[in-house]
Amino acid sequence: MLLHRYPVSTAANGVGEKFGSYCTPRGKHSIRAKIGASQPLNTVFVRRRPTGEIYTPELGAQYPGRDWILTRILWLSGSEVGFNRLGVSDTMRRYIYIHGTPDSTKLGEPGSKGCVRMRNTDLLELFDLVPVNTEVDIAI
Repeated sequence: MLLHRYPVSTAANGVGEKFGSYCTPRGKHSIRAKIGASQPLNTVFVRRRPTGEIYTPELGAQYPGRDWILTRILWLSGSEVGFNRLGVSDTMRRYIYIHGTPDSTKLGEPGSKGCVRMRNTDLLELFDLVPVNTEVDIAI
């Protein structure tokens, strides 16, 4: 049952499941972990840990090449063995997330390094709605 629909951005490299492809994996997934529940809006994460920074346009200008992971992280795990789970196609081991992005990021067109980017306010809503193990189907 569809509860909400949100604009997102997926990988600049398109779709694909292989490690190192920087593509967004397709198929059935589940939320393995929810990260950042107590953090403020626009918290910057590196390796799933808050850095102590809060994203601003000025911080973005200071580090123009940085891949911003903001506000919350929903870490995805593939559910289809041989397609997006285990081996060279394992979504979880590729560290594929649904995460927040700067407000200036254009959504609705490819741009990430494999993750699914969302508006921070939309992600806050989604994060509170879904428990760990919620099924996610990525159909691009």
